[in-house]
Amino acid sequence: MQEPVQDCLFCKIAAGEVPAHILHEDAHVMAFLDLHPIREGHALVIPKQHVIWFEDLPEPLATRVTTVAQRIARAMKRLYSVERVSMFYTGIHVPHAHAHVVPMYHVHDVTSQVYMTEGADSYATPPRLAPERMQEIASGLRAAL
Repeated sequence: MQEPVQDCLFCKIAAGEVPAHILHEDAHVMAFLDLHPIREGHALVIPKQHVIWFEDLPEPLATRVTTVAQRIARAMKRLYSVERVSMFYTGIHVPHAHAHVVPMYHVHDVTSQVYMTEGADSYATPPRLAPERMQEIASGLRAAL
């Protein structure tokens, strides 16, 4: 297991050195509220082990992050009466793998600005790729797996 990184905010939260609104904690992962939420309830699920990129998480740890995120999502659906909860990794602001779990009240809650071309109450579907290109992409990804 990789040692915590001294200047990593999430390592400090996992070690209890920085306060957080903790939702869940076990030996391997921690979940807490995001300080800059997309919507109220926006949570982060982190591995306690310092791993920068989500694709580098050991599979059991990635599964544990997802399992905790699913439990949080089910709770959000009950608590906020939302139909959908989004879960995604970004890794933009803190170089420590973390999953965002966001209750979605609106179709644009987690949508890129690129897709918001028709105003706040509609959704511009991204252009569809040609079937041949889709097949090439799928083949490439399958081969890479």
